Amino acid sequence: MHVGSGFAAGRKITMKTKDQLPLCPVATTVQLIGSKWKLLILRNLMARPWRFNELKRDLDGISQKVLTESLRSMEEDGIITRTVYPEVPPKVEYSLSSLGESMRPIISAMESFGNEYKKAVCFQYIRNSCAVQLMFLHKFIHVSCILVLIGFK
Repeated sequence: MHVGSGFAAGRKITMKTKDQLPLCPVATTVQLIGSKWKLLILRNLMARPWRFNELKRDLDGISQKVLTESLRSMEEDGIITRTVYPEVPPKVEYSLSSLGESMRPIISAMESFGNEYKKAVCFQYIRNSCAVQLMFLHKFIHVSCILVLIGFK
């Protein structure tokens, strides 16, 4: 049962006004999701709704304070939805709003870029290692780079 969404810390969610946003659309996007933690929260919420403690456990190194601030900010900006279920103890889930869903292509493009970059770095590392010590290549290459090389075209 859906009880509470649309409210952050007891107040109605208000998205930023046009005057509060940068003129540049890229700067606007960075303002909304540009932190390391917000991007990783979005990555998780793309898969399914998450509870606070699940996010805290999954996002290695995030403090409770930073997670709370990030979730509140994203909710206030209309990117995520906070749903409170009437249970004892209370159950709260965070999920992407329709605006957050529209960010899927951005996160997917970042994932694609990251994968391609990792392939390029591993390939360059392998090329350099081969040139220097072809006989001892296995000592210098991480297993994931070998796997990338096998699938590399």
